[in-house]
Amino acid sequence: MIDDPMDRIAEALERMAPAPVPAPDLTAASAFVWHTGPDRLEPVAKVSRVDIGLLLGVARARDTLLQNSRQFAAGLPANNALLWGARGMGKSSLVKAVHGALHVEFPQLKVVELQREDLPSVGRLLNLLRGAPERFILFCDDLSFGHDDAHYKSLKAVLDGGIEGRPENVVLYATSNRRHLMPRDMIENERGSAINPAEAVEEKVSLSDCFGLWLGFHACDQDQYLAMIRGYCDAYDVQIDDADLRAQAIEWQATRGSRSGRVAWQFFTDLAGRRGVALV
Repeated sequence: MIDDPMDRIAEALERMAPAPVPAPDLTAASAFVWHTGPDRLEPVAKVSRVDIGLLLGVARARDTLLQNSRQFAAGLPANNALLWGARGMGKSSLVKAVHGALHVEFPQLKVVELQREDLPSVGRLLNLLRGAPERFILFCDDLSFGHDDAHYKSLKAVLDGGIEGRPENVVLYATSNRRHLMPRDMIENERGSAINPAEAVEEKVSLSDCFGLWLGFHACDQDQYLAMIRGYCDAYDVQIDDADLRAQAIEWQATRGSRSGRVAWQFFTDLAGRRGVALV
């Protein structure tokens, strides 16, 4: 008896199809990283973060994001959030610190990191999370889009939800150096060369409007920079007088050519190492 060619084709396609994604063990950790090829949620044993009390100079953003996250963790309405602004001012640190601050009170609150290049797979990730008893902060760090970049369409599926809607147990927090997630020169170039300038960039620019919260981070002044370092010294018991700290910290900032929360932490790391203090 001759096999039906259609049966052979169906069998071949079945062999080529990827194995179904096993249900993740969402109790394995409080934080996960989403990977593709194959799709999986990789548990993170220890999240790299600082205590929320050490994030100085961002009080308004801290309090707003903390309240929004508390509402979400409690099963109440909450907004997606875009944290945008100056480099090194604690945008991603704040997201991780907020989760850390709330996790003891709300153990069902999880954070899932999604890499920008994996945005096209976000629909599959949402299907894994939809309906789970846990609540998930979907975290996308350093988000931006350039010319001919269609990844933003996948992100809109998370923000707008499509026909199914965004899962009730998922909220998206993204960080970016750009308020509108795309370079200013790209916006101006597309407006200047388009037949209908208003529509040329509307779809991409409107993406940031889908975030209910916009939290701006601005460069710190010298007093804030020094206060950050003093806060680290006090928290980790690194002994140094104010005059010496000021002189060394300003010299460090001058050699870096910038001043930010990241630079403050880098100086403190060097100082702690020189003083023989372990940061654990």
